[in-house]
Amino acid sequence: MGTIFSPHTLSPLFNIKASTSKTLVSPQPNSNSKIYSKPIISCLKKNQTLSLKPSWPACTSWLTHAQHGLAALAISLALSFSPLLHTGNALASEFDVLNEGPPKESYVVDDAGVLSRLTKSDLKRLLSDLETRKNFHINFITVRKLTSKADAFEYADQVLERWYPSVEEGNNKGIVVLVTSQKEGAVSGGPAFVQAVGENILDATVSENLPVLATDEKYNEAIYSTAKRLVAAIDGLPDPGGPSFKDNKRESNYKTREETEEKRGQFSLVVGGLLVIAFVVPMAQYYAYVSRK
Repeated sequence: MGTIFSPHTLSPLFNIKASTSKTLVSPQPNSNSKIYSKPIISCLKKNQTLSLKPSWPACTSWLTHAQHGLAALAISLALSFSPLLHTGNALASEFDVLNEGPPKESYVVDDAGVLSRLTKSDLKRLLSDLETRKNFHINFITVRKLTSKADAFEYADQVLERWYPSVEEGNNKGIVVLVTSQKEGAVSGGPAFVQAVGENILDATVSENLPVLATDEKYNEAIYSTAKRLVAAIDGLPDPGGPSFKDNKRESNYKTREETEEKRGQFSLVVGGLLVIAFVVPMAQYYAYVSRK
């Protein structure tokens, strides 16, 4: 009997039945029964505590994970579809450019994300060579939209004043801004930079290179052609020029007054002819029918 009810050889389920039968069948106290009954009872309690109690924490843990998952899903959906949050990010971009300061390893702040790696590499090579030879530093900035300033010119001046507060710091610095949503650009700079480039080239870049190419969404060409034009002006080389506005006049769907009058006269003749045919032909047929009788 001791080997049958051993807790090491039977499962907890059989140990329950074994312990019950052991206490009911053996009415007389026996030394062997005492020795084996105690381990069986202790094994039963141990199995009950191990098998029943962890089930509730496991269920609670599953529900907790489900609640956390639903909460995370709700937060992600709110972040994705909330227009206020997207508006806040759009408003923050132009201020981030102001607060971060001039780029240290490049000459470009592509906040709009429209410039390719090749364009950034070409700009770095062109502008670093200019700074080495002429000691003029030009930064190019792209933003999607402006909300704090009326146009790109005011924003370019604001960036220049924020990045280079003193006249000594901003004397030989230039700032070129391209606003992709508004298809416009601006150039601002210190006194030495403006004098080296010249008013004509400054006006030409903001009226030809930046807006014309940005209208066709050729942002890389707009930025790089502006850089080459500014560098050529500082070096005293001939102006490479820029693109010109295309004559994109669309044909109007509306007719002119002369065309309308002409069409109206033709329509009147057609309608009059149809009315004459509609009345004259039946009358002629009726007259022919009556005359035969």
